[in-house]
Amino acid sequence: MTSTARRLAEIRGGGAPRRHNARTIAALTGNPGCDRRAVLDSAGADKPGLAERVGFPARFGQSRFAITRGNAFEAQVKADGGAELLRLVAERLGVDPGGPATWTDLGAEHRGDPPGPPDATGQPDATGQLGRAARSRAALTAAAPTGADDPAALFDHPLLGLDVAGQRVHLEPDLVAARLAGRFHVVEIKSFPVIDGQADPAKVAAAAIQSAVYVLALRELLAAEGHDAALVSSDVVLVCPRDFANRPVASLVDVRKQLLVLRRQLDRMARVDDLLARLPADFTADPSADPERLRRSLASVPARYAPDCLAACELAYFCRHETRAETAALGRPVREALGGVATVAEVLALAAGSDPGAPEQAEAAALLRAAARLRADALAGQPA
Repeated sequence: MTSTARRLAEIRGGGAPRRHNARTIAALTGNPGCDRRAVLDSAGADKPGLAERVGFPARFGQSRFAITRGNAFEAQVKADGGAELLRLVAERLGVDPGGPATWTDLGAEHRGDPPGPPDATGQPDATGQLGRAARSRAALTAAAPTGADDPAALFDHPLLGLDVAGQRVHLEPDLVAARLAGRFHVVEIKSFPVIDGQADPAKVAAAAIQSAVYVLALRELLAAEGHDAALVSSDVVLVCPRDFANRPVASLVDVRKQLLVLRRQLDRMARVDDLLARLPADFTADPSADPERLRRSLASVPARYAPDCLAACELAYFCRHETRAETAALGRPVREALGGVATVAEVLALAAGSDPGAPEQAEAAALLRAAARLRADALAGQPA
């Protein structure tokens, strides 16, 4: 074990690291400037356990009803060897599917694989994932477009991999379509509805980030086998129910921006030694430690709280409590508009006419004074 791996094990308490998945990796991109999250995720710390221990348990997650509904919709869309799914994807891409597609199930039939040897992190391969990953790699590589009139190929739940802070993470997209428009396309099936042509923007954004994780993993797989990574399109096909029925509709989502952010955050986590060098010697994220010590440890690492964290990070309620008097708690747009004014008390003082403490706060101070005058006029019945 390297010194870095030993230090990370000490931080999380010596237990096995919490494994990432597409959702947790996608969540990293939501706040790439947060050192606290980067340290904890690099160590594979038990963030739900930490949140519970310090008195601010996480309050988000999918309901059983939503999971059941999503599974039922996915099964419906994939029925009959994916015939309807192929039509939807080909139609959205503006191509002729050229007849039935080959269908390869890389998921369900292999879930009973015997355990394999330990993986690169030393953790047991309890579900035979290494074997599934090898089969997925072989099948996807063989499906690389050659320019010939090969039929389209659909791969149900292939197993991909991505390195996250020294850990090999297994990822399982809903579907990968190959040889349509001469490229691979990640297909993500979600159960939230598209009503009158519009879906919930927040849910579409979350699906786009998660899909970008799959695109990056698939690109790395093909590149490692000597193929051009650009064979994997950055246009992801999102399949959702239309209106209030269960009839599926497909949309294209461009994830190029999400790929850039994701790659930047993963590179940052790969430089974990830089993060560790800034930690106090007694820093711990072991959920069995004394709660007061845990709170001190967490407070010693800079966080970058924003209200968006409440939907993506288990420690968000702790961080919100910590920043209750800071402008960060009001959201990124407010924080950025205030030009570096860190606390609500400073904002109120500037609005009351105090001189800015730094040159970069001068513009914010002028805007705050103007806003204070407009508010006073409005309250006095003298609107501008």
